[in-house]
Amino acid sequence: MKLLLIWILNALALIAVANFVPGIHLEGFMAALVAAFLLGLVNTLIRPLLLLLTLPVTLVTLGLFIFVINGLLFWLVGSILRDFVVDSFWSGVLGAVLYSIFTWALSAAANQLLKKS
Repeated sequence: MKLLLIWILNALALIAVANFVPGIHLEGFMAALVAAFLLGLVNTLIRPLLLLLTLPVTLVTLGLFIFVINGLLFWLVGSILRDFVVDSFWSGVLGAVLYSIFTWALSAAANQLLKKS
């Protein structure tokens, strides 16, 4: 139940990002659900490997290279799906940052509501 709620909240966060960033386009709620699922899968499977492989660069840049990795993964998902389009790398970086902020805020609010009930 909680996993389904988080998935729906991530889709809503993705819709919000598409409304804020001009270079990100989304074709509806079903596309947002598919994109949120694929983003979660990519962040679970590919992101840890990339973080490990780029650890020296990440250390030299004091962690700022993680923004590049997040942007590239966001852009990758946008290039795989037809109904979710990320126009450029910089749109991907900005979209990934906003997506992280929105999902964090929505998850925190959901956790507070679940604790009260």
